[in-house]
Amino acid sequence: MNTAVSAFLSRHNFVRHVNVNTVIDSILDDMNRGLRQEKSDEDMIPTWCLPPEKPAKNKSVIVIDAGGTNFRSCLVTFDADGNASISEMEKTKMPGVERELNKKEFFDQFAANLEHLKNKADSIGFCFSYPMQIQKDGDGVLIGFSKEVKAPEVVGCAIGKCLKEALVAHGWREPERVTLLNDTVAALLAGAAAAKGRPYSSYIGFILGTGMNAAYIQPALPYRKDFVKQIVVCESGKTRNVVRSDFDIAFDAKTQKPGEFYMEKMCSGAYIGPVALEVLKGAVKDGLFSESLAKKLDSIPALTTIDVSVFLESPYNRETLLGGLAAESATEADYDTLFQLLDAMAERSARYAASILAAAAIQSGEGTNASKPVGILCNGTTFYKTYNIFARVQGYLDEVLTSQRGIYWSILTAENDITLGTAIAGLI
Repeated sequence: MNTAVSAFLSRHNFVRHVNVNTVIDSILDDMNRGLRQEKSDEDMIPTWCLPPEKPAKNKSVIVIDAGGTNFRSCLVTFDADGNASISEMEKTKMPGVERELNKKEFFDQFAANLEHLKNKADSIGFCFSYPMQIQKDGDGVLIGFSKEVKAPEVVGCAIGKCLKEALVAHGWREPERVTLLNDTVAALLAGAAAAKGRPYSSYIGFILGTGMNAAYIQPALPYRKDFVKQIVVCESGKTRNVVRSDFDIAFDAKTQKPGEFYMEKMCSGAYIGPVALEVLKGAVKDGLFSESLAKKLDSIPALTTIDVSVFLESPYNRETLLGGLAAESATEADYDTLFQLLDAMAERSARYAASILAAAAIQSGEGTNASKPVGILCNGTTFYKTYNIFARVQGYLDEVLTSQRGIYWSILTAENDITLGTAIAGLI
């Protein structure tokens, strides 16, 4: 990295090459505080479930996936051999993203979105990708929204119970069961279902898309008599023991919930682009760019994670937002500075993602036998499609888990993973 960029990042407290092992230790400490029900950043939410030992057969379930910016719903049917088929898929906007809704408006919008599936199954698997306190009956009480959803009256509500009431009010017969789960649990369950032909000692579900979170299988806790072996949702994006730069702090102040979800706002797809814009405008102010490019960068109204990634993949492509601006006015030094500043965002995200995954694998107590690794199912376009994040995460996991700790792991994939995992949960 050139000295001007290094000095700039240091001056503004931006740590690009965060020490992965230091972050792992911090996350593990926080995870165990949460499990002991002490004050912690991560919620460490028990789900009271494990992957089923046998696949579902000859059953149908309504599946809802509500998270980020989209609301998806469909019918999943398992045949006599346990093979799943998806039908009647529809996608619309997540309620509460475009404007603030009260409780009735929020659930009425859910019911309207589900009209095409009315009474087509008795069970509903509901992937609701926000912090919830999962109940032993499968319902979930909302702890709080993230990802800029605006429906404050819904906080503290039992989501399944409220959904049932809204559906009945819209002419449904009351569903027998609504099972709430997080997208990380859905990913974990899908990974376990997809793990055919090879034994795995445990599983992790990880999301790095609009948001950032992980779930893993926690062994029984001797200091909590009611806590049996089960899937635990970490709410990793809430981790606060991270080094925030001036740019992270400035952007956080503009969000719906300042002072919350520190790690998610530094690393996930909803935030990499906006924070990167703060970085670029700070660099303009500090004189890192030529005058001609500085004026163009300073006039950018918004920047997305996709804008950042496509520039890093092809800096000289004039068809991209930043590539087009640079082609008109950038010097060779400008290109180098712009690339290194944006790459710092991707590098930081990869290191924190690897830290979360490594901590979950260590906490599971499994993966010590190379023939039975921990299976990790990762979901999210930020993880797979943002410049170099996937490759970097794999490299850091090889180093901190396998080389240094003798813990073996394997990345799993499953088609329609969140949908499949949610359907499995709806029938557990």
